[in-house]
Amino acid sequence: MAATSSPLIGFSPRVRQSPFFTATQRWGAKAYSTYNHMYMPLYYDSPVADYWKLVEGVTLWDVGVERQVEISGPDAARFIQYLTPRDLSETQAGQCKYVLLCDETGGIVNDPVLLKLAEDRFWLSLADSDVLLWAKGLALAGKWDVEIHEPDVSPLQVQGPKSPEVMAALFGDWIHELKYFWFRETELDGIPVVVSRTGWSSERGYEVFLRDGSRGDELWEKIMAAGAPFGIAPGAPSTIRRIEGAMLSYGSDMDLGVNPYELGLGRLVALDSGLDFIGKAALARIEKAGVSRRFCGLAIEGAPLHGGNQEHWICRYNGADCGKMTSAIYSPRLDFNMGLALLSLEAAEEGRAVEVLGPQGPLPAKVVPLPFYDPMKSLATGAAERTQPAASA
Repeated sequence: MAATSSPLIGFSPRVRQSPFFTATQRWGAKAYSTYNHMYMPLYYDSPVADYWKLVEGVTLWDVGVERQVEISGPDAARFIQYLTPRDLSETQAGQCKYVLLCDETGGIVNDPVLLKLAEDRFWLSLADSDVLLWAKGLALAGKWDVEIHEPDVSPLQVQGPKSPEVMAALFGDWIHELKYFWFRETELDGIPVVVSRTGWSSERGYEVFLRDGSRGDELWEKIMAAGAPFGIAPGAPSTIRRIEGAMLSYGSDMDLGVNPYELGLGRLVALDSGLDFIGKAALARIEKAGVSRRFCGLAIEGAPLHGGNQEHWICRYNGADCGKMTSAIYSPRLDFNMGLALLSLEAAEEGRAVEVLGPQGPLPAKVVPLPFYDPMKSLATGAAERTQPAASA
C-alpha cells in the first residue's frame, strides 16, 4: 500500500472541539492541526488559495484554540504585572496589549494578547502553551488574592481588507471608530461577545470573542451571512501571511529557550520601571551581557517551499553552524521563499550569505530585513491600503 503524503488527524474526545468546530466541517475544512489541546483548521480550499482570499478580501477563522485565562480579584492587576515584564501601568479598561510571559531564566512561557476588562479583571488570549496551570501554580505559591479560571469564551477572527465592511454590517458604524488594539463588549442579536481590533494576519482585522459556547454555530452563520455581499470565505491562520509579516509563532520561533532580547523585543521588558516581575534578575543579566544570536529574515533560493518546514533547519555561515531556521514558506505575492531564523550575531548581519540545510540538501539564502511585507504595519493598523515589499530575493 502506498504511503499517503497527508496523514489524517483522528478526532476523539481527548482533544477539545471549539464551539465552531461543526461549522468548520460543514464549510469544508480539509485539514486540521492541534493547538492548545484543541483542533484548529488549517485550510479550506488550499493554503495558497486561502491566502489570496485573505489578502484580497475577507475570511472567517475559528481560533477557539486561543484559549482564555481569566484573572480577577483584589490582586489581579498586581499579579498580571508580576507575570509579564511589559509595563502595564498605563493600560486602560477596553485596551489590549501584546505581552510576553517569562520564566525565572528569562525564557518565554507564552506571548498572549492581554485584554483588560476592568481594573480587577483580565483575559490572557493564549498562544500554544499551558498558561492556566502556570498562573494557578504561581498564584498558589505566592498566596495572591486572585481567581484564575478558563471562562466560556471562544474567539473567531474576521480578517482581510474587507473586514471593516463585514463588521459594520454586523455591529454598526461604531466599528470604524474602534482603535487598533482596543475592544468593546457588546452583543449580536442577543449573543454576548467582545469585539477587538486585533488579529493574527498582519491585515486589517477583528476578533469576535463569543461568551456563550452554546451559540457558536449561530454566531458563525450570522457572520458568514453578513459577509456574503463582500465575498467572505472560511479561512484559517495563514502561515504565508504571518511569515510575510514576521509574526512569531510560539513553539516554532520561540519557547522557553529563547529570551525577548534575542527576538528584538527588549521594548517589552521594563527593567527600569521599578516593577517586580518573574525573570527580572535574569533579564537584567541578559540585557547587560548582550545576546549571542538574533532573530532575522532569510530570502531562500530554490524551488518553492509550499509545504514549509516541519522541523527547525540548521543554518551555516562560512562553513560552520550558525543557528537555525525556525519557520519557512513560499510567498506567492513576493515570489520567493521566506524564512525566519535565529542566527549568531555575525551571521545575522543584513546581506550575509548563509546556507539552510533542508531535507533535500543545502539551500543558499541571504539575510534580509523584517518584516518581508508592509514594514510599517500600515495594513493592520489601517494607515494605508498597500505598501511595497520590504525585501526581495
